[in-house]
Amino acid sequence: MPVFQYTAMDSSGKEKKGRMEAASEQAINAALKEQGMFPTSIKEDKTASGAKKSAKPASGGGAQPKKSLMNLNLSLGAPKVKTKDLTIITRQIAILLDAGLPLVRSLRTLEKQAKNPAVKKVMKEAADSVEGGSTFSEALSQHPKTFDKLYLNMIRAGEAAGAMEVILDRLAKFMEKAARLAGKIKSAMIYPTVVLTIALMITSGLMVFIVPKFEKIFSELLGGTALPPLTRFVIGISNVMQKHFVETAIVMGVFWVIYTIVGKTKKGRYGIDWVKYRAPLFGPIISKSSIARFSRTLGTLMSSGVPLLQALQIVRDTSGNEVVASGIQKVHDAVKEGEGVAPPLAATKIFPDMVISMIEVGEETGKLPDMLEKIAETYDEEVDNAVDVLTSMIEPLMIIFLAVVVGTIVIALFMPLIAIINQLGG
Repeated sequence: MPVFQYTAMDSSGKEKKGRMEAASEQAINAALKEQGMFPTSIKEDKTASGAKKSAKPASGGGAQPKKSLMNLNLSLGAPKVKTKDLTIITRQIAILLDAGLPLVRSLRTLEKQAKNPAVKKVMKEAADSVEGGSTFSEALSQHPKTFDKLYLNMIRAGEAAGAMEVILDRLAKFMEKAARLAGKIKSAMIYPTVVLTIALMITSGLMVFIVPKFEKIFSELLGGTALPPLTRFVIGISNVMQKHFVETAIVMGVFWVIYTIVGKTKKGRYGIDWVKYRAPLFGPIISKSSIARFSRTLGTLMSSGVPLLQALQIVRDTSGNEVVASGIQKVHDAVKEGEGVAPPLAATKIFPDMVISMIEVGEETGKLPDMLEKIAETYDEEVDNAVDVLTSMIEPLMIIFLAVVVGTIVIALFMPLIAIINQLGG
C-alpha cells in the first residue's frame, strides 16, 4: 500500500505535516477530514512506496503500473473548461441545488444540456465519480486544469459546512465580479494596442517604401551635398529596416527569449511585476485591481469557512502578481506566529493606509470578511475610475505620439527638398 505525505490545516488554522499509508489520495483526504483537518497538499512518497513494492513478490505487481498509466492518460487528456463557461455552470449548479435537486441529478442535468464538449465531459466524469462514492471536491480535483485551488477549497468548505448551494452561489458571484474586473482592464488596453499597431504599420511603410525613393532623389539632385542630420538619421533607420531586417528580427527575438526565461524565474517575475506595479500609467490600475482581488478572494474564503492561514495560502497562490504574493507570504508567516493581519500587511508597504485601517477595524469587530468585501467593492469603483482616466489620457497621448513619429519623418524628407527647390530657383 502506498505511503503519502500530507500538509493540512486543523480547526484553529495551524499547519500540520505528516505521513500516512492508504490506498489512494481520496482515502487520505477522507481520513484527514474525519480528524477535523483540511488537507492542502497530498503527495505520494515514492521512496517509501517503492521500498514497499520492492519487498512484494514480482507476481503480484502486474496490475499497478497499468492503473498508473491509465490515471496518467486521464490527467493528460482532461479537458479545459473556459472561465466564462465555468462561471455559468457554477451558477447553474447552485440554482439546481437550491431548488432541492440532488447533486448527481444536477450534474446529469448540466451534462445533458451542455453543448460544449469540454463541459459535457467534465460534468459526466464528475457525476460518475460522485455516484462511485467520491465527494464533490474529490470528483472536481480530477480536473486540475479547470478547477484551481481556490475553487476546490471553497467546495471542500461547503461540504464541511453542509451548505453547498450557498458556497457555489458565493463562488459564482466571486467569479462574475473577477471576470468583470478583468474585462474592464482588457477593454482599457484595446485602444492603445490598436493605435500602436496602426502607428507601427504606418511608420514601417514609410521607412521601407517611401524613404528609400526620397534617398535616391536626394543622391541624384544634390550630388555630394551633405544632408541635414535629421534626414541622415531617418535614412539610417530606413536602411537598417531594409538591409538588416533579419539581424534586427534576430536581436528582437533574442530579447524576447531572455525576457521569457527571466520571467519564469522567481526573482525575474518579482522584478517584472514590481516594474508593472510602479509603472506611471498602468501601475495604479494594476495595484488597485490587485487590492480588489486580494480582498474579494480572502473575504470569500473566510465567509465560506476556510481557516485564515489556509485562505492566505490560497490567496497567495492565486494573486497573479509576485510582489503581492511575496507580501501575502509575509502576512501568512506573521499570522502563523500569532499576529493579526493588519500589522504585517502594513509592513509590506504594498497596500494603502485606508485598506490597512479597514482591515484593522474588521479584526477588532470580528467582521473581517464583511470588511474585506467592502474594500473589494470600493476598489472595483477605483479601478473603474482609473480605467476612465487612463482612457482619457491615452487618446491625446497617442495622437501626439503619432504626430511626432510621422511628423519627424515628413520634416526629415522635406528639409532636403527645400534645398533642392532653392538650388533650382537659383
